Amino acid sequence: QARLVESGGGLVQAGGSLRLSCAASGSIFRINAMGWYRQAPGKQREWVATITSGGITNYVDSVKGRYTNSRDNAKNTMYLQMDSLNPEDTAVYYCNADVRMARWDSGRYYWGQGTQVTVSS
Repeated sequence: QARLVESGGGLVQAGGSLRLSCAASGSIFRINAMGWYRQAPGKQREWVATITSGGITNYVDSVKGRYTNSRDNAKNTMYLQMDSLNPEDTAVYYCNADVRMARWDSGRYYWGQGTQVTVSS
């Protein structure tokens, strides 16, 4: 079993920045794609960003140019640098990863427990 733990959330004023981390632990062979999702109060969870094992990134339009997704494969850790935050970015942010536990394992998705990001106006 793999475990994902997010950190770095908090309260920030509009225009500010936060950096989220997602650390994967366990007897991991390799991590394929990793991603970030968020869920605002009263709304469905939405996809925010994805990064492949090779570092190719994709973002939802609302965060393009403001968020930067990166990863350190040696540390099994992914990061989300969030700049120019606005109140609409307020949500619980979850990380997600396609983890292979062995060479023969095709992988399965794991989720973190989430970290709260609150942006005040």
